[in-house]
This record gives sequence, structure tokens and C-alpha cells, in this order.
Amino acid sequence: METNLASSLKLEKEIYTFVAGSATVQLKQAFKDPAIIPALCAVMSGSQNPEIRQSAAVMLRLRVKKHWNKISPNDRESLKAVVLQAFSMESEHKVQHSLSQLCAMMVKHETPDRWPALLQLLNQSTKSSNPHDRRVGLLLLNKVIDSNPEPFKPHYCQLLHLFSTVLQDHSNPTALYYCILTLTAITAYTGTEEMKEMRAIIPSLILALKQLIKADENQAIESMEVLIELMEIEVSIIVPHIADIVRFCLEVGSDTTLSDSLRVKALSCVTFLIKLKSSSVLKLKLLNPILQSIFPILTAAPPPGEQDPEDEEDDGGEPNDSDNPKHGAAQMIDTMALHMPPEKLFHQLVPLTQACLSSENPYQKKGGLMCLAVLAEGCADYIRSKMLSSVLQTVCQSLSDTNRVVRSAALFALGQFSEYLQPEVSKYCAELMPLLLGYLTSLNEAKIGHVTKAFYALENFMENLGSDIEPYLPTLMETMLSALRNAEDLKIKELAVSAIGAIANAAKELLVPYFPPVIESLKGFLITTTEEMRSLQNQSLDTLSVLARMIGKEVFSPLAAECIQLGLNLTDTIDDPDLRRCTYGLYSAVSTVSPESLIPHLTAVTTVMQLALKSNEGITAHLDEDKTFVLLDDDDDDDNGNNAGGKPEEDFLEDDSEADIHEVAGFSVENAYIDEKEDACEALGEIALSTGVAFQPFLESSFQQVFEMRDFPHEDVRRAALGALGQFCQAQHKVWTENCSETNHQALMKLLDVVIPCFVETVRMDRERPVVMGVLEAMNAVIKSCKEEAFRNPSHLKEISNVIRDVLKKKIACQDSSTDEADDEEQQAEFDAMLQEFAGEGIPLVTASVPADKFSPYLNDLLPLIMSKAKSSCTVADRSFSLGTIGEILHALVNVSGGRGVAGRLSIRLLPVLVAGVKDSDAEVRNNSVFGLGCLAQAAGPLVVSDYPMMLSVFSNMLGKESDLRVIDNLCAALCRMIMSNVDAVPLEQVVTALATHLPLKEDQEENQTVFNCLTMLYKHNPVLVVKLIKPIVAASSHVVGHKDVDKETQSTVVSLMKELAHKHGAEFQAAAASLPAEQQAKLGAAVASS
Repeated sequence: METNLASSLKLEKEIYTFVAGSATVQLKQAFKDPAIIPALCAVMSGSQNPEIRQSAAVMLRLRVKKHWNKISPNDRESLKAVVLQAFSMESEHKVQHSLSQLCAMMVKHETPDRWPALLQLLNQSTKSSNPHDRRVGLLLLNKVIDSNPEPFKPHYCQLLHLFSTVLQDHSNPTALYYCILTLTAITAYTGTEEMKEMRAIIPSLILALKQLIKADENQAIESMEVLIELMEIEVSIIVPHIADIVRFCLEVGSDTTLSDSLRVKALSCVTFLIKLKSSSVLKLKLLNPILQSIFPILTAAPPPGEQDPEDEEDDGGEPNDSDNPKHGAAQMIDTMALHMPPEKLFHQLVPLTQACLSSENPYQKKGGLMCLAVLAEGCADYIRSKMLSSVLQTVCQSLSDTNRVVRSAALFALGQFSEYLQPEVSKYCAELMPLLLGYLTSLNEAKIGHVTKAFYALENFMENLGSDIEPYLPTLMETMLSALRNAEDLKIKELAVSAIGAIANAAKELLVPYFPPVIESLKGFLITTTEEMRSLQNQSLDTLSVLARMIGKEVFSPLAAECIQLGLNLTDTIDDPDLRRCTYGLYSAVSTVSPESLIPHLTAVTTVMQLALKSNEGITAHLDEDKTFVLLDDDDDDDNGNNAGGKPEEDFLEDDSEADIHEVAGFSVENAYIDEKEDACEALGEIALSTGVAFQPFLESSFQQVFEMRDFPHEDVRRAALGALGQFCQAQHKVWTENCSETNHQALMKLLDVVIPCFVETVRMDRERPVVMGVLEAMNAVIKSCKEEAFRNPSHLKEISNVIRDVLKKKIACQDSSTDEADDEEQQAEFDAMLQEFAGEGIPLVTASVPADKFSPYLNDLLPLIMSKAKSSCTVADRSFSLGTIGEILHALVNVSGGRGVAGRLSIRLLPVLVAGVKDSDAEVRNNSVFGLGCLAQAAGPLVVSDYPMMLSVFSNMLGKESDLRVIDNLCAALCRMIMSNVDAVPLEQVVTALATHLPLKEDQEENQTVFNCLTMLYKHNPVLVVKLIKPIVAASSHVVGHKDVDKETQSTVVSLMKELAHKHGAEFQAAAASLPAEQQAKLGAAVASS
């Protein structure tokens, strides 16, 4: 058989390169012969042709991978001996490579302790005095350990000794390469006993990487992954060497003689370190050296005659940051902004940025603007409060620069500011809108890349303007509609469609007059099926979704059913993940305004979304070897599970899937399919919530598919999936409240018992801060909706309280927990503070959901962590959060069982903090403190009556001096809370007169509920006083009636009081009403006259 097989193998090697032929049929037959193993072994070790030896090794690996349990014990032992012998004798590298992979596959089944000869060969070859033998030994070591690292754990210390020696052999770069890859493979499995050894080899590792860069840049790029792995898996190993690693990476990143890919890899290592260990970077005073190294990269001019990718004429504005050191430098500053205290970052950064911006060199200016742009997200509060005016002035000047490179960078910066620095940026509308509108005057003549950047800036700016967009609406819509009708370039039409979505976000119902021509254009785009229209169609669906949410139910509902049909028709005829994703957004938006239009299509809609979550489409496995050999074995499973080991067929399936996973060298997933999964999760969650009981038949299957996504490798999909799980709980709670059956309640309990532990675990363990923020937000929404039902399971209160505590103490995986020094206590990255705010917002929600005495022990632990952020040395954002949270906790205690007693006990600790807060220099902090004092009086009632004189004195002083309208509104509400809680402890004549002079409320319309509940109570308690002040009270009432921001319940309270006054004190009421402007008189008269 050997000779025949050898000729078959030769044929196979030739034929699979060209066309399939008879050799494959022969080989398939041979594969069914039990003698195939010894025959392949003979060929592998005896053939003169290296191609055939390699093919035999690959085929054996395929056999081992799928059918190890079918191979007889004798053949296994023979194979183990032959493969090692063949490896020792082999001189061709590609055959050695295939043989090492065969060994690696066998190690998955035959652990090292059951294959002593393998360990012996590894030991001899890796320590050989012959450089070639060492290289080959390290290749084998790499492949077998990479395939199954854990069984080698007893040998790790010995291996680390070996690596320590190999890493110093700079004359053998291939040995260095395999050594570093093996070190990368074992890093995740090392324990405390290996730490010391690991730390000791870091200096040698850095020197070895330097040598590898000289020998082979591609191998160096792959090897530098060891630094990322060490940081991610066991950062404590590299802590003593952080400065050396940073220096090395910056040298590589700054070396313009090296490839862009290598430079980007080096920069990304520093960026990753900043993300994980920003505190160590600051402590070691590495910030300045890093900035000094990356600014020349950020501001570098491209080679003569070339442009940066984003400045090229045909750039359509699509991000292109792969293999680009300039983007790598900007990404690093972006990461600093997200992970470092802004005070420390700006101290070092401002001089460098100012120098760039004042330069005459356009690329220096561009670098300075890019730097400002990427700071906006992470340092938003700092920029808004300390330097907004000056940075906007810089950007405005740059928008008029003579150089297009500078103008483009300024547009990008303005887009970033508009996205992240709201609402303050919108106040500069009068200065910025004319500049932005200027870019739209010559759409067809302008370069498309530049127009794209102008639209990016314009959209982000307009989106947040609200009703301030009104004066610009005619010009904007005329420009956009003209582009839809007349633009020749499809990209211009796409940009105009996108801009209409941004305009709708701001204008809402003001857009109604323009709605018919917009819809007509969008429908026209959506009925074509040509490929070149795809991007425009996707954008049209996105804009249609925005219009559905913003234009008003009455206007959009008549179109809802047609929109859904449009979406279904498109996905029936076109197979495109981006298009499907956009239809999910449309269905989701329609469900919020016209759920009845979506309900008939729920089967079709949920099926396609669940398939998207299930699908592996777009996931590419990178196989180590050519897949062609699989053809030999694709139907070799005809023995139906009757195998030598008597193993059931299901176990084979498990073995196969695991082997397939390990067989691949890696996976890549197309972004479009990731985005589709993310949007499918978001849409399923919102549709479940909007359609209520109609979604019940689809809830379980949707839940199962979304739950599978909670561990998805891509963070956006995880975040969306976990958010949807929360919405499924809210949806089930809504169904139960509408039909309180035991079945519905059990379904809710089942969901909560799965979802809440899942939330808690994700908050503790997930390394990505945005995911954890999303989960905290979702958990808060579930608690807010489900209230006490979320705590029916007694363990939930403890789990949620403890995880909130751990976030506030910086003890979860996504937080850099090494910053526990006193001097860092009040300085942290804004996003770290934001994460803690999301956790803190859960405390009042829990307070409102469980009896106070039950939550009290946990509240006692949590309050000091919140109060510590109220100190004057903390940031404004921290002080505002602290005092706002205290106020909300007290507000929640008003309505829960046992709340009064708990509030009374807390008053001794909280009163001094709240009183200090009312003297703060920041209006929002004062506002939250006033709210908190009012809620304390309301919650604790008679238990704080002895503090009333002091509180009234504080409020009296404030009313005389305060200029902020919202604070004044809250002072009025706080006085009302004190009156309602303890009417006899308040000098009513004096206090109510002062209150009446500050009505109506100007900013905080929600507090009208408190004010008019109090006035209604006062009228019953002391009608004479109310009638005496009837004029200001009636005037205030006329402002509330019909006000769009005042809820119906409050309006009803106001109307009832007015009717009572009109009925019982007609003359006084008529006199008060007569002094009002005609429009308010009419409005009030109609309300009082209504039945």
C-alpha cells in the first residue's frame, strides 16, 4: 500500500493545486482502510519527497483530530514513536512545521505525562549546543504548548529557566521568535510560584524584541503581543518594568525607518498600558516622556507629494486608522483622556498643544486640533468648566484657515466638541452656525472628503440645539431637500439624508411642514435594489427611524405599517447585514409610536433578528494549514458512533467542535455582522418593552438567543445584549402588572433570578468600562421598573448592595484599583467618576424598593462612600453627584415603610453635609443641597423639628442672595416640604408670603407638584392666609395650566385648587384673574369652567 499511497500523495499534492481528480477518490478509499495510520507513518518517515512527507503529516493530523478514539492503542504508541523519530530526522522546515502541528494535535489527547519521550526530545533539542536543533526544538515546544498549555504547568518554572537562556541568544532570531510565542501561550496559566521567574526575564525579553525587530519585523509584530498578554493577564509581572517597556515601545513607535504596522503595534502597547495602569504611568512620571515622544508623530508632515489618508481628495470620510502611527498617537491621547485625571493630563498637555496651534506649519496646527478633538470625550467636564470659550475660539479661527488640512481638522474637532461638550457648546450657536452653513453653499463643487467632515460637524452641532434650531430651519431644509432632488453624487444625497435625521432630533415637531417631501424622497430611495444605492438606502432607513421617534405620533402613525413593509421587502430581496441592521432600528422606532403596526409582523421580525444572533456569518477562521485535506475526511463518519473506544456519538461531536476551535490560528469578524448583532439585541429589547403582551410568544426564544451574547468577544455586542436582558425583565413586569396571574409572576421571577446575578457578575468581572456602565444603567432601570419584585429573592439585595459598594471602592475588574493613595483620592479620570455615578444612582432606587430597616445596614456602609465626595476639595461633578444622591435617598425614604425612623437616624450625619453644600460656589451643588434639606425635613418629619429654625434661617439667607433660577425654584419646594411635614413648626405668615413672591417656578417645573400640593394643604389648614395671597397664587396657577412640561396630575391639583377658590372666594378670585394678561385669563377661565 505504501507505494500506491506515495504515488497518490504525489498526485494529491499536484492536483489540489489545479483541479480535483481521481487521486482524491483513491485517497478517500484509502482513508477508510484501518491500515491507513501505519501506512501514513511509513510515508511520513520514508518518502524522499518533502511535499509528500508534509502531506502525510497533515493527513495524520486530520485523522488524529477527528478520530483519536478510533485509533487502536498499538497504532497510537507506534504513531507517538514514529512522529518523534521523523521530527528528529527531518531537515525541511515546512515538514518540521507540519510534524510539530501533528505532535500538538496528539498532545490534546495524550497529555505530556503519558508521553515521556516527547518531554525528553524537547529537553534535549531546546538545550542542544547546535543552534539549528535549538530552533527546531523551540518550534516543537511552541506548537505543543500552544495547543494545550495547562498540562505543561508542572514544567513552567523549568521552561522559564530555559526561556531566560534562549532570550539571550541574539544570534538565533527564529529561536527568539518561538520562545516569545511560547511565553505568550503560558502567560494566562502562570500562578504565584512562577511570578518571580516571569518578572526576572522581562529585561531579557525587551532586548530580544529589539533583536527580532532587526531580523524580521513581521515576527516582531507577532511577538510584541506578549506585552499585551502580560498586561492583560498578569499586570503585576510587568509593574517593576513599566518604565523600560514604555521607553522601548516609544523608541519603536517613533522610528520612521520601521514599518507603520510595527510602529502602530508598539504605540498600541503603551495605549493598552495606560488603559490598565494609568496610575502607575503617572506615579513613575512617564506622562511627559510619552507626550514628548508622540507629539512629533501626531504632527508629522507626510512625505513630499503625499497626504495623510484622511486628507486625500477622494476620502469619503470613512475612518482609516489601521497601520497609521499618527492615528495611533491620537488614540493614545484619547485613552489618556479617558483614564487619567484631567488636572494632571492638562498640566503636561496644554503647553505642547499651544505650541502646535500657534505654529505656522499646517501639520503642527492639525496635530494640535486633533489633540483637542480627542480630549473632548474623556475630559468633557474639565473643558466645559475651564476652557470652552478659548478652545472654541481656536476652532473657529481654524475653520477659516487658508489650508484645507487645518480646516478639515477644525471640522473634526468641532464635531467632537458638539458631541461631547453639551449643552454648553450649543450656547455658541450664533457664532458657529453661520460658519457651518457656509460649507453647504457649494455642495456639488466641493471635495467629497471635506464635505463629509463639514456634515459630521454640522450634524453633531445641530442634533443638540433643540428649539434653537428654528431660525436656521428654512435654510437647512432648503439645502437638504435640494441635495436630495438634484445632487449628482450619491454620497452627497446620503449626507443630506443623514443631516435630516440630525435636524429632526433637534427640531422634532417643527419639522412637520417639511415631512411630506422628505418622506417622498426616502421612499424613492428605498424601493430601488441596485448595489450602488445600498449605502443611501441604509442611511434612509436610519433617518426614517429618527423621524418615527421625533416627528410626533399623529404625523408618523399613518405611515407606520408602510414603513415596516418597506423594511421587510428590502430584507427579503437583499442579503446585506448593514441593511438588515438598519431595518431592526426602524422596527424598534416604529414600535415606540405605533406598536399595533408592528404586532402582525412580530414572527417575521423576531425570526430574522434571532437568526442574526445565532449566525456565524462574517466570522472567518484562520486555519493553520490548507483546508483542502478536509475533503478526504468529509464523509468518513459512516460508522454511526460505533468506535473502538465505545464512546457515544455525542462525545465525538463535542471533541470535534473543540478540536475545530483549537485548530484555528484565530478568528476575524466583519464589523457589519458585529453591528448587526448589537442592533438586533437593542431592537429585541425595545420591541419587547413596546409591544408588551403581544411579544410573549417570542420572549423565551429571544431571551435565549440574547443571553448567549452576554459573553460575546466584542464589547458593544455584550453591552447591547445585557441591556436587552434588562428590558425583557421590564417587559415581563409590565405584562404582570396588567394581568397579575401567577404564571406571569413566576415568569418574572425566573427572569430576574437569571438576569440580576448575571448583571452583578458582569459588573465585577468585565474589563471594559463602557460595558459595566451599560449594565449598571440596565440594572438601575430594572430596579426602577420592578421595584420590590426585584428583591423578592432575598439574595438580590445583598448582591446589588455589595456590588455598588465595590464600584464606589474601586474594587471591580475594569477599575485601576492601585490608586488608593490619599493624594489620588480626589483626582480621577472623569469616566471613572462617571462609572461610580452610575453605581451611586442605584442607591436611591434600592431605597425606594425595599423596607427601610431591611436596607439600612447596607445604606450605612454606602453613605460614607457617597459623602466622601462632597468635600470642597472634590470636583464640582463629584460634589454635585454626592449631594444629589443624598437628596434622592432622602426623597425615596419619604414613601417607604420605616423611612421616617431611618431618615431621623441619618439626619445627624447628613445635616452638616447638606448645610455646607448650600454655600457652594456652584449652582448645581447648591441646588442639590437645597433639595436634600427639603427631603430630609419631609422624610424625618417631627424627628428633625429641632433643626427647623436653623434650616429656615439658611433658606431665608439664600432667598435674599440667590440669583440662579433653578436654585430659587428648589428653595420654594424645600420650604413647601418643611410645611407639609410639620406645619406647626413653620412661621407660616412669613414663610408663605416669601414663597408666594417667588412664584411661578421658572426652571424646575417638576417641583410644581410639591408647591401646589403644599398650597392645597395650606388652604385646608389656613384658608385665610391663602386667600390673602390669592393674587400671586392665581398668577402662578395660570402659568402651570396647559404647560407642556407639567404633568397631568399636577395640573389637575392646580385646577381643583382654583375651582375651590373661585367657588368659595369668587370676588377675590375674579380680581386676581383680572390682573392677568388676556391669554392667561382665558386659559385659566377655561380650566376652571371645565367639568
